[in-house]
Amino acid sequence: MTSPQARRSAALAPVEEHLRHTAAARAAQIRSRAQAEAAEIIEGARQRAGAVIAQARAAGRAEAAPLAEAELSQARSRARSTLLQVQREACDELRSLVGARVASLPREAGYDQVAARIGRLAALAAGPGATVTRVPAGGVIARSAGVVVDCSLPRLADLAVQALGADVRELWTP
Repeated sequence: MTSPQARRSAALAPVEEHLRHTAAARAAQIRSRAQAEAAEIIEGARQRAGAVIAQARAAGRAEAAPLAEAELSQARSRARSTLLQVQREACDELRSLVGARVASLPREAGYDQVAARIGRLAALAAGPGATVTRVPAGGVIARSAGVVVDCSLPRLADLAVQALGADVRELWTP
C-alpha cells in the first residue's frame, strides 16, 4: 500500500518531468543569453575603465589611480546589477513558462482523470469531511475543518518551480 503523497507524486511525475525538461531547455537558452550579455557589459566596463586610466595617467599618476579604481568599481557594480537583473528575469521567465504549460493541461487528453486523482489526493490530505472544489484555472481546492489543501494548477506550478530550490542557479551557471 502506498501513501497518498507517494501516489500523488507518482501521478504528477510525468507532468513534473515534462515541465522540468521544458524549463531546462529554456533555461539553457536564457543562461547563454545572460552570460553573453554579462560578458559584453564587463568588456565594455573594462574598456571604459581603460580609457579613464589612460586619461588619468596623462593628468598625473597620483590623481589617476583613485579615479580609475572608482570607475572600475562602478563598472563592476553595474555589471553585477545587470547580471542579477538577468537572473531575476530568467527566474520570472521560468515561472511564466511553467505557468503557461500548466495552464494548458486542462485542454489535454486524460486531464479529467488526472484532475479526479488530484481531487481524491487533496481530499485525503484535507481530512475527514473534506469538500473538493474544481478551480477555473485547473486543479482543485479541498477544504475541511480548518484545513485548506490548494491543488490548483497555478499553485502546483509554483510549488514545482520552488522545488527546484538551489538547482535554479544552474540557469546561469556554466
